[in-house]
Amino acid sequence: MRASPPANDQARRAILAEAMTSSGASASTKESSFTVVLAFTVNLVIAVAKSIAAALTGSASMTAEAAHSWADAGNEVFLLVADRRSQRPRDNRHPMGYGREAYVWSMFAAFGLFTAGAVVSIMHGIQELLDPEPAGDFLIAYLVLGVAFVLEGISFTQAYRQAHKTASALQTSTLEHVANSSNPTLRAVFAEDAAALIGLAIAFLGIFLHQVTGSPVPDAIGSIAVGVLLGVVAVILIDRNRRFLVGQSVSDDVEILAVGLLLKRPEIDRVTYIHLEYVGPSKLYLVAAVDLTGNADEDDVAVRLRRLERDLENLDYVEEAVITLSTKDEPSLPG
Repeated sequence: MRASPPANDQARRAILAEAMTSSGASASTKESSFTVVLAFTVNLVIAVAKSIAAALTGSASMTAEAAHSWADAGNEVFLLVADRRSQRPRDNRHPMGYGREAYVWSMFAAFGLFTAGAVVSIMHGIQELLDPEPAGDFLIAYLVLGVAFVLEGISFTQAYRQAHKTASALQTSTLEHVANSSNPTLRAVFAEDAAALIGLAIAFLGIFLHQVTGSPVPDAIGSIAVGVLLGVVAVILIDRNRRFLVGQSVSDDVEILAVGLLLKRPEIDRVTYIHLEYVGPSKLYLVAAVDLTGNADEDDVAVRLRRLERDLENLDYVEEAVITLSTKDEPSLPG
């Protein structure tokens, strides 16, 4: 007889189970799409405003910020494609579904952030250091930066709210959830919006020092700093997508939850092996070895195993399930 887990552990698993229900996964997908659309709209408006301000002021930092926002707006298009293509149902040519498309298109977005954002900003800053141009109309720059900060704050708040809600259910920190989440669009929007807010502060400081000192050097350094910031964010996003593309395992919490969910089924007596791998946002490939209740004959066991696999695949978060039989000498997994 299996020992009952502590009360707080039971509560945690109940929360995790609720977070992994079909309705919860569907709602998360819709919320991710809304988060990306909101970020795209905000970045497009800000990119136009910053471009006009950069042309009027001649500020290197504002030019870098304009490149940043245009890169972000372009990236949101890739993220929308990622959301749409990754939700297609599996077929004969793609038995594991299309979930990994999300990581491919999110990788394109990260490369776009690096080239169109980081490289352009750094190059423009270096050019400004070597051949400075006069700047003026600082009030326009401050107004645009202020409006951009408010709009970026709205977009970041939506991304943070979505991430924090799931992180609370998983009883982990919001940053840890964003870093380890299987949802690349949420991670990208969260990271890009956070970088945008930091970049706006850097741009403000560069423009302010330019105005106070009369030297274009702080402005140019601000442009380079924004580029370095974008480069760091892009490299982190590229690395996270790479890990999921080559096969990212689940956390210990999710593995324990999965064992617990299998043990709740009346036909399963114990679980001796489990393998869980992400094949898309909130989509898992599940392999398990179980000991079925009773001592049915071979044909009946085969039918029960196939039925169990189909039932598991009907869950929104299981893309494919493969269930085999345990041997008597294999130790049971806790669940």
